[in-house]
Amino acid sequence: MRQADLARAAGISASYLNLIEHNRRRIGGRVLNDLARALGVDPTQLSEGAETALIQDLRGAAATRPTAGAEIDRVEEFAGRFPGWAGLVTDQAAQIVRLEAKVKSLTDRMAHDPQLATSLHEVISAVTSIRSTSSILVGGEVLDRDWQERFHRNIYNDSQRLADSSRALVGYLEAPADGGALALSPVEEVDAYFDRRGHHIADLEGPEASVAALIADAALATPAAELLLQGRLALYRDDARTMPLADFETTAIELRHDPALLAARFGVGPAAVLRRLSSLPERPAHPAFGFASCDGAGAVTRLKMIEGFNLPRAAAACPVWPLFQALSRPGQPIRAVVALPGEGGRRYLCHAIAGPLGPMRFDGLAPVEAVMLVQAAPIGETATLEAGGGCRICPRPACPARREPSLLA
Repeated sequence: MRQADLARAAGISASYLNLIEHNRRRIGGRVLNDLARALGVDPTQLSEGAETALIQDLRGAAATRPTAGAEIDRVEEFAGRFPGWAGLVTDQAAQIVRLEAKVKSLTDRMAHDPQLATSLHEVISAVTSIRSTSSILVGGEVLDRDWQERFHRNIYNDSQRLADSSRALVGYLEAPADGGALALSPVEEVDAYFDRRGHHIADLEGPEASVAALIADAALATPAAELLLQGRLALYRDDARTMPLADFETTAIELRHDPALLAARFGVGPAAVLRRLSSLPERPAHPAFGFASCDGAGAVTRLKMIEGFNLPRAAAACPVWPLFQALSRPGQPIRAVVALPGEGGRRYLCHAIAGPLGPMRFDGLAPVEAVMLVQAAPIGETATLEAGGGCRICPRPACPARREPSLLA
């Protein structure tokens, strides 16, 4: 239908109809009904119709990029004159939203489910070791029999490690999404054992506690994991004897779970109190506690996660966490409220301290361990630190502790 014919049928001028088509004149009442009758459509299709949803999508797309300078006041004209282009813009805006959600999902997986990164790290480490050793053997240098046997033994051991890591990686990738995390190292095996027990080992709370019996029933996969578990259980038993459960629970509730007051009340060090709080049974009277420890090199040696809190094992974690700051200030307790990235990011109240493992000596190395207790920050607490999972997956653009660019930059 020609514009002039439609204008004549509706009883208006062609120039006025031209202004209407370009969204420069709003219509209603008799003119709207006359146009709808001439076109054989319902009047609501002209006043609202399919363009309404398109205009709303365009406004939404413009809101996500406020600095783009989109002419919001002419959105109806754009949708009316170029519906195809308008549809393309809204489709691309929706695709950007989907891709951003996918990136966030992958980022969360790297931050909160680090088995994949750990397994890949093990595979790469084993391959690098095998390549280095084999390059020496084929380098043309004359080696005596003892050195040759040593290099061959190293290649064999690294090959076994590579095979184990590869199987663990395949098992992880083939496992159901809800099948739980797979332990890829002795440390993770031990953490998985404590996860299954809720980090509260009731069998070690009594005076007749037996570490050996628990290890026999643990059914861990490797002797290395059993050795680590033995040390962890023995330390748990010692803490339970120093701070008996019934008395400690009552006092913790009375003192509002304040680590400093609890350490003074029981006459123990802050690190022992932080460990003990993390092992409390789940009760409404106790907050949900997370826990982490690391050695002097910053490697995470123990991890109890709570909602939103996790630290990567294979990749380097964010050095802003009080756990790692405590390493540079051994013996000094640290209390801080840590905020995670993003709008509405979670905030955690953290207590941390570092100290030597065993008595200090002048004639030998004294290994250092740092421990950190984590809980949801009380309402009204202001964040004093801004941390993340690790530099590669942290979107903070101007972090002074950044060691490498972010994938999300």
